Amino acid sequence: MLFDRSAQLDLSPEGGSQLVLNRGWLADLEATALQRSLLQTERWEEREIVLFGRRVMQPRLIAWAGDVPYKYSGQCLVARRFSTELQELKERVERHVGCQFNHVLLNRYRSGQDSMGWHSDDERALGADPVLASLSLGCSRRFLLRPRAALSQSPSLEILLEHGDLLLMGGTLQQRYQHSVPKQGAVRAERINLTFRRVHV
Repeated sequence: MLFDRSAQLDLSPEGGSQLVLNRGWLADLEATALQRSLLQTERWEEREIVLFGRRVMQPRLIAWAGDVPYKYSGQCLVARRFSTELQELKERVERHVGCQFNHVLLNRYRSGQDSMGWHSDDERALGADPVLASLSLGCSRRFLLRPRAALSQSPSLEILLEHGDLLLMGGTLQQRYQHSVPKQGAVRAERINLTFRRVHV
């Protein structure tokens, strides 16, 4: 199923899992300027994660800012001050979404060889039914979604996330679904994804 429009999708038969795509939430020129700035100013790192009991390098670069530490996949991102640019962007996203965030994780996909494996953002520190706001900058990449109850099935939803798009995930989505950004060998350009979330301590 291809979901490629600015709308809200109710994913579970009984309701409760929400996915909202905002096409072109940032205009092209503003999104391009933001991407260029983040590439130059953020402290990009290549880090290890624990995957199926093994320590492996993440197939992408990361940066972050947060008022509190954030733990996931066997690592801890210590509290790191928001830059003025990220703080202003966070406040803008908060006004649009209607909830407060205290952390942003930036993933830098240097080419189509960089990827994000199947996962759910369901860490205990995010609380029950977390709201996540995900902003895409740069080249378009595929975003896949599948039910956690049937992991062997093909993805039930595919979205092409484009420059300036804002994707909101909420309700029971993290409980019921996994998502990924697969490799795309033909892609040569870069993409940055910023995911705003609220971490509880």
